[in-house]
Amino acid sequence: MFSDNKKNKHMTEGASSQNIISQGTKILGDLNSEGDFRIDGIIEGNVITTGKVVVGKSGFINGTLEGTDAYFEGKFSGKLALSGTLTLKASAHIEGEVVAGKLAVEPGATFNVTCNMKGAEKSMQGDSKTKKTA
Repeated sequence: MFSDNKKNKHMTEGASSQNIISQGTKILGDLNSEGDFRIDGIIEGNVITTGKVVVGKSGFINGTLEGTDAYFEGKFSGKLALSGTLTLKASAHIEGEVVAGKLAVEPGATFNVTCNMKGAEKSMQGDSKTKKTA
């Protein structure tokens, strides 16, 4: 009986978790997680995660988002810092400051930001060094 509980505990610890903020929910404050987020409600504050963030059509984040990958159908206003890919669907509305590794934008999305691409920044610095020595 005890060995079954230990087995279930290990399975739960190893599994990736998903946090869901449902439509009609409003959170004021900061969220930190190692799991993924699905946001259909409103968050006013900072979201920090090592997982993927999905913002549905009714979702809105006003603040800072730090993570790996983000997929937007809803709205964002603030500072967005991703090490991976930012994907914007046609219904997405993004304003503020963005730093991302990759960017995928569907026609119709609103993208009013200052944007830095991590990959492009590194290659441009490399090109500058090459030009100086040539």
